[in-house]
Amino acid sequence: MGLLGFGRSHADGDLIEVEGLPVRLRVNRRSRRIALRLDRARREVVASAPDLRGLTEAARFARSRADWIRSRLAAVPASSPLAPGLELTVFDRACRLEAGTGRTRLFDDPDGALVIRAAGEPETFARSVVRVLRHEALTGFRELSRRHCETLGAPLPTVTVTDTRTRWGSCTPGRAGAPPSVRYVWRLALAPMPVADYVAAHECAHILEPHHGPAFWALVRDLVGDPSPHREWLRREGPRLHALGAAEG
Repeated sequence: MGLLGFGRSHADGDLIEVEGLPVRLRVNRRSRRIALRLDRARREVVASAPDLRGLTEAARFARSRADWIRSRLAAVPASSPLAPGLELTVFDRACRLEAGTGRTRLFDDPDGALVIRAAGEPETFARSVVRVLRHEALTGFRELSRRHCETLGAPLPTVTVTDTRTRWGSCTPGRAGAPPSVRYVWRLALAPMPVADYVAAHECAHILEPHHGPAFWALVRDLVGDPSPHREWLRREGPRLHALGAAEG
């Protein structure tokens, strides 16, 4: 959807400009007033209104808060390309990206670090790297989920990875003979292992306790201890993970 000006009616999801800065218009029917918030994962400000008619007023309000919008966006990490020479960690293992020829390869170098070697122009290189990282994330989260479910005595879920921006994981409990399913954001493989392990524990606990009540948090604490440091790390550093390779999708 393109960038829109202020001289027309607006639709839910429109992207407008405020002094050259991106602002997304959203209807939030649970809200009673016009509001602005920063979407750190998408690196844009959201101006919300309780209904469609209020989006024009939300756009005006955003225009009046240009300085606030500029300061908040300035604090969001810039996109970091997945390019040769970049060094990452994958489940706490050092990983280096290298340019090469032929098929994409993942291998151990002599010092024990992982190497992803890929070919192609920047966008092609980045897509190849993401495919490898998603595969490694899937393998790792299957193992973490298996371990936590064995501890909990919970059924083993179907595990998939995705690249959603709103939450780090989700769980659908099993129904009518179907196994539960758990989804993780693949970028969590680049976080410190205790953080990735916390998210796995969180989602596996939901297999037994679907709500965030005391019984649920008791299960999480039994699995990984105090979750507060891991939640704080995700709040503080999560935007940096989302910014990695963001230009490549």
